[in-house]
Amino acid sequence: MSLHVRVMGMGFFSKTPSVNTDAQAVEGLLSRGVSEAITREKLREKLLSGKRLRVKLGIDPTSPDLHIGRAVSILKLRDFQQLGHHVVLIVGDFTAVIGDTSDKDAERPMLSKETIEKNKKSYFDQVGKLLYMSQTELRYNSEWLEPLTYREIGEHADLFSVSDFIARDTIARRLKEGKRVSLREVLYPLMQGYDSVAVQADVELGGSDQRFNLLAGRLLQEKFKQETQNILMNPLIEGLDGRKMSSSWGNVIPLTATAQDMYGKVMSMTDEQVPTYFQLCTRVPLAEVSEILKGHPKEAKMKLAHAIVTLYHSKDAADKAQTHFNEAFSEGGVPSDVPIRTVAKGSKLRDVVEEVSTSELRRLVDAGAVSVVGGEKITTIDAVVKPGVLRIGKHRFLNVEIE
Repeated sequence: MSLHVRVMGMGFFSKTPSVNTDAQAVEGLLSRGVSEAITREKLREKLLSGKRLRVKLGIDPTSPDLHIGRAVSILKLRDFQQLGHHVVLIVGDFTAVIGDTSDKDAERPMLSKETIEKNKKSYFDQVGKLLYMSQTELRYNSEWLEPLTYREIGEHADLFSVSDFIARDTIARRLKEGKRVSLREVLYPLMQGYDSVAVQADVELGGSDQRFNLLAGRLLQEKFKQETQNILMNPLIEGLDGRKMSSSWGNVIPLTATAQDMYGKVMSMTDEQVPTYFQLCTRVPLAEVSEILKGHPKEAKMKLAHAIVTLYHSKDAADKAQTHFNEAFSEGGVPSDVPIRTVAKGSKLRDVVEEVSTSELRRLVDAGAVSVVGGEKITTIDAVVKPGVLRIGKHRFLNVEIE
């Protein structure tokens, strides 16, 4: 059987960092934000040995923007990178066609090639907010998945049974509820598993909902006579409204959000979510987090918001976002730095507000969260705007002037 991929060697980058084998650093890597490790002792042994490991993470371009929930694994990838290991980031432009339903209650639709191409355009730029891109191996899995033949796919599939697949919680629940499960969905674990073979992964990262897919990589590597990868899984985080984080529900913090928007979104979460976000979404030392959480909940949340904005923007941007928030909310007024937008007379709300998508704007309007400061609420996205300051959601403002 052929393997349709050329794996880049360790000499791919001009400057190879040394591997950090400090025991405390290794323990931090294996514990912070880790819900399960397969196998922890074996991975610890490798990390302490000084061997440079190939650490893989795959992300499917199912939407244009990555959000902070998906960045939990990216942060862990950066942890490996900071210890001197070789990280491989795979954008699943081919797996996205099939769609992973590991965390879904219904079948995902097949995405068109055009949609995938549009979604993936800025993924590497977004990930670059966290990773050292000059030391990151970037791949698209269409490189090795698209050339596979039916015979090869059949040989891969022979390693798995249907009963293994349908025993998964989400699939079993859908079948019990009489919901459709497509044969297409059965292919996804094979594809993700083959990614590990293609890049010769020593370690794979992923959410706890990915357990079956992550283990598939070990089976396929064994078939191809490779040493089986170790696995680190992170817990999933809730969205801002306490439900499962989902772009379709608008309860996410996009990595593309402005500093002010990002800060405001963090401040909108519940106090109970703060410890989890500190641990999974920042790298504030845990001893410092413990002290922060002993203080007033609002102060703790503000420090969380500042830490997250600093991570994705800068400390200066975080300072300004905090000032903006205090002016708008703590002091009960309108921020001094509200952007001004001059529009033509008769312009509609949907055409004036560029900061959010039409679907999110409609959701905010329907929730009664768009209004003129000091005036009435706006009830339709087709409303003709008038001069004045618009409040859009909890933390966005826009000063509208008419030509």
